Amino acid sequence: MAKAITATDPEMAGRRGRPRSTEATAAILESAYALMAEAGLGAASIDAIARASGVSKMTIYKWWPSREALLIDAFLHQASRMLPLSGTGSPAAQLRRHAAAYAEALRGEFGRVQLAVVSECIASTGSAALFHERYLRFRRTALIEIIAAGQADGSIGASGAPEDLYDALYGSLFYRYVFGIKPLSPAAARNLVDTLLQLKR
Repeated sequence: MAKAITATDPEMAGRRGRPRSTEATAAILESAYALMAEAGLGAASIDAIARASGVSKMTIYKWWPSREALLIDAFLHQASRMLPLSGTGSPAAQLRRHAAAYAEALRGEFGRVQLAVVSECIASTGSAALFHERYLRFRRTALIEIIAAGQADGSIGASGAPEDLYDALYGSLFYRYVFGIKPLSPAAARNLVDTLLQLKR
């Protein structure tokens, strides 16, 4: 089963390649997210993050290759807290719970920050590849594994490739959020899971 993804998990620490203080890392990530949520991405400069976290700019520059990478990791850190992939319950229960929580999160500051971070990546690099590399592929893979487990145990009746089913489900939720297509609610998300994945009760 998939596990919760946190800022200190091997996939995050390993890709950065530098040993670091867990406390300092958390302070940086939490400060960066708070600045984005409260005042927008423009307020989340390296200078401001250093002041808010109490960690030097030199340390931040050593640990992250770019401001965009730091902002993505701060968003991932928050996602791991708000939308944990706990691995508890059946695959169907996990997917219903997670999709409903994601739909609810999109309606608040989490949704605004996600859209802003993706937009920043596209504006700065010309694509969302960095967001995929540092955020989406980890959580996408974990949820694809849950879908595959449900197909294997028979609780998910949809026969499509797990990655295609994931994209159809979460792509639909994000599309509805970006373009304001209603309803975007926990109940609507659970219904979408049931319909797309043909869940067997």
